[in-house]
Amino acid sequence: MLLKKSRYKNTALFQTQDDGSDTFPGLRAREMGSAIGVIEHEIQTGNRLDLLARHYYNDDRLWWRIADANPTFLFAGDMLDETMQGSILLIPKLKE
Repeated sequence: MLLKKSRYKNTALFQTQDDGSDTFPGLRAREMGSAIGVIEHEIQTGNRLDLLARHYYNDDRLWWRIADANPTFLFAGDMLDETMQGSILLIPKLKE
């Protein structure tokens, strides 16, 4: 069950097979909306996506907005790796 505010609420399920069984009991990848960075944040030691979301949006659950604005990273955790210190992370608006 997905909550009303879930970013996955409009995501399609996997199609059922010809025999009626589920191919996979989950959701397909969600479509990412527009998340254009408007603030450049320099990555520093101790940065965490949830803390950045709390700082910029006053809601630590919106860390995924920052991940969406930086699609060059396959995994969100890679953004704050120690090798990325001094690099720029884009912070988008709360809503587009």
